[in-house]
Amino acid sequence: MSSSRCALALAVTLAVALGACSEPGGGQGLASAAPPPASAPPGTSSAAGGPAPSASTAATGAAPKAPASAAAASGSVRGYLAPPPESVAEDAPLAKASTSELLALVTRPRAEGTKARFMEGYLERTIAPDTPTRANQGNPELPRHDVTRRACLAALAGVVLQSDEQRHICKGHELMVPIYGDGDPSHARACIDVFEFPNKPCELPFVWVSPTQARKVCEAEGKRLCTQAEWVAACRLDPAGGEPYAYSYGNELDLAACNTNKPAAKYNQGTCDPDSARSAWKSCSTNTEPAGAFPRCRSRLGVYDLQGNVAEIMTRRDPEEQRLVSQLKGSAFFYVDVHRKDTDPYEKGKYSDRCDHDPRWHVEPMQSAWHVNYHLGFRCCVGLP
Repeated sequence: MSSSRCALALAVTLAVALGACSEPGGGQGLASAAPPPASAPPGTSSAAGGPAPSASTAATGAAPKAPASAAAASGSVRGYLAPPPESVAEDAPLAKASTSELLALVTRPRAEGTKARFMEGYLERTIAPDTPTRANQGNPELPRHDVTRRACLAALAGVVLQSDEQRHICKGHELMVPIYGDGDPSHARACIDVFEFPNKPCELPFVWVSPTQARKVCEAEGKRLCTQAEWVAACRLDPAGGEPYAYSYGNELDLAACNTNKPAAKYNQGTCDPDSARSAWKSCSTNTEPAGAFPRCRSRLGVYDLQGNVAEIMTRRDPEEQRLVSQLKGSAFFYVDVHRKDTDPYEKGKYSDRCDHDPRWHVEPMQSAWHVNYHLGFRCCVGLP
């Protein structure tokens, strides 16, 4: 494994919200890709097809436009649509520059009184744009983003991201979809965010957040962290009852379908030094793209970026210790550097990124899980009765 790949694979651990030394773990934050979904959940567009950005397309900041469903085009399907591309300036910045702008992306606490004030205070202590000790969108001075916000919105034009039926099933939560695979959405026992947090179309995902912090942020929105089983189901299942996929987009690894094809040698400014949170902040580039910028990177349930963009935090019940632990999995933008096909022989530092891949990176009790990284984010779920 090359030194650059090794550096990317090293994990940065944050203890008690202070920059601490990294651990040479298995390195999470990797991805893959393939053909567009063959079906979509009831009330949503099946528009997940179309090519991923080519090199020339990416260079101009354009994104492929996803075809809208016939029902959406005719107005017969009601639901959540992304804002029109004309709503933002062509050169609108992607990263938020202030704490107030980042906080504005968080759905406000549903609680009232003392609990609401506590949650609001927690968010203000947890989120800030200029430090690895707070959740944010990465060091804004380092990344290379290939897709503009306007191009991302153009790619999502006409796509029903959440139908009215899905919103009703998901307890009124915006931009969540039920998880099921037998043709009957009433059988769902959980809903999952359509995008990585902050779960807003064409916004950059948050990074530099620990599992304990992510758990609280989800609670502030009236949700919780997803379990590994829920995440895997959202990635693999066909809502119509078809066979599960290996990857969210199909059965064959396709590094172009999601934001997984950014080699560090090309996209990082210099050498990434993950020795500590401070050194990683200064040298490791968070080369994410706006949520939804890759139309093919969408599961058949309608969930984007399960492969690629950022690796994700979830929870897992440890059967031996009988307690809830943190589980890190999924892919990040540099997966091309560490990818492994299912047919490839084992090679240290490389791994498969199938939906059901079960890595055990930085497993910690949820009460004291402080691992953070420049390519590690999360999404939220909500349980159903």
